[in-house]
Amino acid sequence: MCKNNNPYFMQASFKYIFWIFFGILFTSCNRDTVNSNKKTFNINLDQGLTSIDPAFARNQNAIWMTNQIFNGLVQIDSSIKTIPCIAKSWMVSDDALTYTFNLRNDVYFHDDPIFKGGKGRKVIASDFAYSFYRLIDPKVASSGGWIFSDKVKDQHNFIALNDSTFQIKLVKPFPPFMNLLTTQYCSVVPKEVVAHYGKDFRSHPIGTGPFKFKYWKEGEILVLLKNENYWEKDQAGVKLPYLDAVKATFITDKQSGFMSFLKKDLDFYYNVDGSYRDDILTKSGKMVSKYKGKFTLTKSPYICTEYVGILVDTNLALVKKSPLRIKKIRQAINYAIDRDKLIRYLRNGIGIAATSGFIPKGMPGFDSLAVKGYTYNPVLSARLLKEAGFPGGKGLPEITLNTTTTYKDLIEFIQGELTNIGMKVKIDVSPSASLRDLMSKNNVNFFRGSWLADYADGENFLSMFYSKNKVPNGPNYFAYYNKAFDKLFEQSYYETNDQKRFELYRKMDQMVMEYSPVVPLFYDQSVVMLQNNISGYAFNALSLMILKNIKKN
Repeated sequence: MCKNNNPYFMQASFKYIFWIFFGILFTSCNRDTVNSNKKTFNINLDQGLTSIDPAFARNQNAIWMTNQIFNGLVQIDSSIKTIPCIAKSWMVSDDALTYTFNLRNDVYFHDDPIFKGGKGRKVIASDFAYSFYRLIDPKVASSGGWIFSDKVKDQHNFIALNDSTFQIKLVKPFPPFMNLLTTQYCSVVPKEVVAHYGKDFRSHPIGTGPFKFKYWKEGEILVLLKNENYWEKDQAGVKLPYLDAVKATFITDKQSGFMSFLKKDLDFYYNVDGSYRDDILTKSGKMVSKYKGKFTLTKSPYICTEYVGILVDTNLALVKKSPLRIKKIRQAINYAIDRDKLIRYLRNGIGIAATSGFIPKGMPGFDSLAVKGYTYNPVLSARLLKEAGFPGGKGLPEITLNTTTTYKDLIEFIQGELTNIGMKVKIDVSPSASLRDLMSKNNVNFFRGSWLADYADGENFLSMFYSKNKVPNGPNYFAYYNKAFDKLFEQSYYETNDQKRFELYRKMDQMVMEYSPVVPLFYDQSVVMLQNNISGYAFNALSLMILKNIKKN
């Protein structure tokens, strides 16, 4: 795409050629005509797409699409373990400050006119030095700046020792660092192409991934084509990807999108919206009989915890007079909620009761028995209220529970559960942006929230309770400050043995559960629906879309 202010700009001749190509390729693919062997994977991105530049891969759709076009040093497997990608091997120094990566020599950027002869050149170590500094470069203003901002001093911490050896020097140890590098923010991009297209790189992405960018008309259609020169192969030595193309539409109405899936216009559909959940799933989470055999539906762990947060710092004016400042009342709230009932009746069995701490199921190191959380126990809940000086809720002031429209039914359920033990709860519904703003300033006392993992390590969840992550610059929305917790959190940075680090995580999680600044409700699950002729979809707890192994029969 030419560099100008119009993101849809294309020369008329190119448009004409493209639409001839598009008509031939996708009409034949969608109708599965006998004369065409083209394999196109059709998806819908109902939340839209803001950018395909990995430096701005801040939401799921952007992450999904950048993952098809770009590669990084490392990647995740189906169990969300970190495995080689462009880096074939790596070493970590004894002080855990220096990471040295040995790069493959057969990885090339997609073809683009900016390259000499229009042919994509080989990826070298300096490309990673450029790509990583770009995340913290204030001129770029990447939403992924947090990846390196507190871990390196400046661009000199990214070192190309030679074309095939790349080094990163950290200012302090960070054991989950390799997991962090699997994020799509850490994809490699070519400096000369980014420099040429500038901000238009968002809509003219050039990477090294299994699919290359072809066309994007924002809000209407996105087309990716097979990268014929992709470097990865399957176990039999066959080059990936198997698909010829990926086509994304942008139908914003979820029910309309689902109808397109039922008509087989889409090969993939993600998650089940509340408006038609009962049409697809029974209350126990099974597919209803009328759809059995028509497509596949798979539920799998999704490392996200849905919760209700409580402000606990008694130095705050909002907390001083709130009954929620009393630990036994916070614990009573935790015991008062029937999480299994919530999941069954409000979510049709999607989710797992969060009874084993804040770190969710699916995260490496998760052990359902190692952290004692809260199960439904209304008798104990009532006893704790009595011990707090409010038998049956008598004399307890009304408390306000803040939420957004999307989660009003969930919060009304919690309101009902707390009413059953004598607590008076008022619901305050705000726009999402307004509630986030209140949370980021510790200006809301009792609130609904969720935390989705950025990378596969429990540190990502526990960071919400670390004192130095206080708002507005950090995610400690609870104003939970505990020196013993902080000491363990900082100790974990120097523990390179995963199992020993997981033990520290469990101790911290147990501390949080005992003090109860948070009410974990459920560990989320992703729901993926696929047509019966699709195989090879890679399910993982980060819900990262990986299409290079997909086969369409």
